[in-house]
Amino acid sequence: MHQLVATPFGERRLILRPGSTKAMQLPRAKFDELRTMASHHSTVPQWLVDAVRTQWRVDLIGRSVDEVLLFREAGPFAFSRATWEINLGCDYDCVMCYLGEKRFQGLDMAGKRELLSAMRDAGVIWLQITGGEPLIDPDFPESYRLANELGMQLEVLSNGSRLRKPHLLNLLRTYPPTRLTLSVYGATAKTYDAVTRSRGGFDRFREGLEKAVAAGLNVDLSLIIVQENTHEVDAMRAWASQLGVRYREYANISPTIHGTAEPLPSQSPQYLTSRAPFTGCPAGVTFFHADPFGRASICKVGREPNIDLTAEGVKGLARLSEIAESLMLRTGGCSGCTLSGTCRVCRPMAKVFQEAKAPLANYCQHGTR
Repeated sequence: MHQLVATPFGERRLILRPGSTKAMQLPRAKFDELRTMASHHSTVPQWLVDAVRTQWRVDLIGRSVDEVLLFREAGPFAFSRATWEINLGCDYDCVMCYLGEKRFQGLDMAGKRELLSAMRDAGVIWLQITGGEPLIDPDFPESYRLANELGMQLEVLSNGSRLRKPHLLNLLRTYPPTRLTLSVYGATAKTYDAVTRSRGGFDRFREGLEKAVAAGLNVDLSLIIVQENTHEVDAMRAWASQLGVRYREYANISPTIHGTAEPLPSQSPQYLTSRAPFTGCPAGVTFFHADPFGRASICKVGREPNIDLTAEGVKGLARLSEIAESLMLRTGGCSGCTLSGTCRVCRPMAKVFQEAKAPLANYCQHGTR
């Protein structure tokens, strides 16, 4: 198993360590030198031994370059990041879920291998695996290992309910993700189980969270704030602080990906945050999203049009930037808006709010004037 990944990143050349958020930048000449040394099974040069020891406290003395370094090739486009919904099934039924109907379906393992290989060939370095709930997918362990073997830096978004399972915890301990982001829905069983509509969910989550922290995984908590748990916000914050892990808070609830309004009543008005003006994003340019069927879109909100990545291969991604431009055009109720320069949401997000007939205050500054 490789310990380091050497990869182009635009005009830069990086050395990455799986499971670490740190990176080393190399001059192109040094990068090319290492590639040549790898082809000759040469021993790791002292300058790299010293740099890796300083950065990651890893000893490479006497090791061969090809043994410890996996070399990545540059993709044909600028894509370096992607998210992947390995499935849309979930063992929870949260009151504010943006997925709507959660169906467990998608590619078989052969299709997943093809998709991950296409992502690698596209130049994806940082891959976020999500769902639904990714850890309930029977193909998750093999998919996760393969993505690691292909040289991707992995983040997993999970509800944490399955982390107590030894085979999953051992998998993540063996191939550490750069970040394991877990959602928190309450600080007591009564509240947590009510929000997730999953009896016993809190006890499963707490056990998994504690085991993940004890295993030294890089845990990051997302505190999901809704009407049903506002009385426990301080307790959720205190829990995260007690565990010594980072946390972020999310209270701005969106409609479903189908443009329906079921999640919106769970939103807690007193915890809403004012979004910064939308000034653009890398969706469809340096980033893309893949759904469980391998359909690549600019992001998880702007899902149409999309590209069947397993059928078309990497070359199909050439159309994503054009799709991104078309989806960002101000249309419908936003066309001709004089406030578009300071709009708080992108056009695809505004569209799902409009389809859900949400109040303007949820997404548009007109609603606050």
